Amino acid sequence: MTEHLRPIAFTRAGALRGAREAMPMALSSIAFGLVFGVAARQAGLTLAEATLMSALVFAGSSQFVAIGIWGAPVPVFAIVVATLIVNARHLLMGAALRPWYSRLSRGRAYGSLFFMTDTNWPLQLQAFIRGEREGALLLGSGVFMLSTWVASTVLGHAMGAVIGDPRTWGLDFTIVAFFAAVLVKLWRGPGDVMPWIVAAAVAVAVHAALPGFWHVVAGALAGSIAGAARDARR
Repeated sequence: MTEHLRPIAFTRAGALRGAREAMPMALSSIAFGLVFGVAARQAGLTLAEATLMSALVFAGSSQFVAIGIWGAPVPVFAIVVATLIVNARHLLMGAALRPWYSRLSRGRAYGSLFFMTDTNWPLQLQAFIRGEREGALLLGSGVFMLSTWVASTVLGHAMGAVIGDPRTWGLDFTIVAFFAAVLVKLWRGPGDVMPWIVAAAVAVAVHAALPGFWHVVAGALAGSIAGAARDARR
């Protein structure tokens, strides 16, 4: 059977393995969730509202964006647009998994993609690249990380009155450390330097030229195009 036609497994053992491998990554998710819980409380969200947002949205960066523009009345349109812009990178991430996930049922594929994050996506993609055929790693790791994310949101909201300003505790640096850890995990060698530099340069330039969050999309697209051009030359 040719490589592109080999079936993809989707087993309970694979999901449990994904959960185990997500445990180290969940530590950053917990810290991130604590900060979000505090920020949500300071923005005026109730415990139920903050918990529901973390459970349904499950996207830390866009949730922080939403909290940053939260007000009364709630600017629903602005929040939806900002969330779409910030999470546009997930279109590229999902497309990267399509060669393998297209061989799963729609329920398993799309159900797993709901739990895709910046940290467990590389876990599943790298497994496929190594030649493994277990597709439940994303689901298992994602369910585990969602659980820790929601739980830490609840804890952060409850502790908000005690913690006060997250910057006092250095918790505002969690976001930077979180994405730095993602980059380290994605590193494949010196060939990655060029697309990363292109992405960073474009993002910085667009951030200086345009208001809002367009720099996130511009940087992601520029880096992706640069990476595709590099791969084409190879």
